Amino acid sequence: MSETMVKPGTILGFLALAIAAATAGTWFYRVRMVDIPEDRTLFVICFLAAAGVGIAALVKGAGKLGVLPALLAIVVGAFLPFTIAISEQQVATTGVQVGETIPHFTALDDRREMFDSKNLAGRPVLMKFFRAHW
Repeated sequence: MSETMVKPGTILGFLALAIAAATAGTWFYRVRMVDIPEDRTLFVICFLAAAGVGIAALVKGAGKLGVLPALLAIVVGAFLPFTIAISEQQVATTGVQVGETIPHFTALDDRREMFDSKNLAGRPVLMKFFRAHW
């Protein structure tokens, strides 16, 4: 009678993918809520842990079933720390406060048409600028 044994590397591969998926899911939920933490250390640690466990899975010998989750965890786990490392984000020292007049600016909008802030004069406006992690 032969028993089918799951290799330890396969279990680690799925664990790595679970860590990567949970961390990425939390990260993108916070991005969607525009609630990215200023200190992203915990996210970096979790992403790197997912990549590390993925590498350990491959070293331990993940079976055919465990290789893909391990590789996905490595890619996902390395992406955020890599983007943070290659592009430091500058935080403005001054900003427009509630009730202040916004400075004049022009930019392309989401329809690739020119937007001019002068067109907003005399009307209350809520402006929301998105700050990503890269």
